[in-house]
Amino acid sequence: MSLRSFDVSKQPLGTASSRFFTVKNQHRSPRIKHVSWGRLEVEGKAEPYKDAKLFPGGSREWNWRESGTEHSPGIQPADVQELLDHSAKIVVLSRGMKKCLHVPRETLDFLKEREIAAHVLPTTEAVQLYNQLAETEPVGGLFHTTC
Repeated sequence: MSLRSFDVSKQPLGTASSRFFTVKNQHRSPRIKHVSWGRLEVEGKAEPYKDAKLFPGGSREWNWRESGTEHSPGIQPADVQELLDHSAKIVVLSRGMKKCLHVPRETLDFLKEREIAAHVLPTTEAVQLYNQLAETEPVGGLFHTTC
């Protein structure tokens, strides 16, 4: 897989809030404008993220220390809970550009128990799917832009 940049859009929308960045339509998930190694540009946010949580109505930095996430065992149920709290009905989980971030069975079971469809992909592919779903669905995503 190539680690090239992926340019999605050039039209930023939205305004900043105290905890996270919002888009104009609070029921719509923000689009990802560009992804490359260590950089994720999201509509509604002037500065890029390194790792980000996106959900219907906005986005914010994904700080792994909040839930104890590490490459292994990987994305924790607590990481995805915030996406559900913001009404995501589908979740896209990125594994990083080189697929080093794991997704444990516990996290997938957590989503399955709540009847939330989950897609686990390398970051560039995750961005493409997320943007496609965001056109019509209340989607949330966790995006890791390095390893």
